[in-house]
Amino acid sequence: MDPVEYIILEFPDHSFHAEVAPAIARLIEAGTIRIIDLVFIRKDADGTVGTFEFDELEELAPFGRLLGEAGGLISQEDIDYTAARLEPNAAAVVIIWEDLWAAELGATVRAARGVIVEGARIPLALIEPALQSLGADG
Repeated sequence: MDPVEYIILEFPDHSFHAEVAPAIARLIEAGTIRIIDLVFIRKDADGTVGTFEFDELEELAPFGRLLGEAGGLISQEDIDYTAARLEPNAAAVVIIWEDLWAAELGATVRAARGVIVEGARIPLALIEPALQSLGADG
């Protein structure tokens, strides 16, 4: 398996915004990623948290058309971590995917008896100011 990562997409208006599903589908169709698991989390105004699968709410139907193996990897601990950071009246989609775009790199590293030890996504809110301070375009 190639590098695997998670991504949390948060939406502040209590909606899951299914219009992002086609963008994810294009990544899948292009062979860029493969969905391993996804879960939807909603936090009400009073702090009550609910989790949903794509077949539980009509608004999530577009996510059900994504090709992948959604199932069981996202733990309760992952859900609690995400929910603790959500603002009231917000919704989030937690996705675990395999980075197929890195397949050649992963195979080459393994062939050299190496391992990819760690990686992280740098949020745009952190990288933009850093690039601007360097005079680079973001």
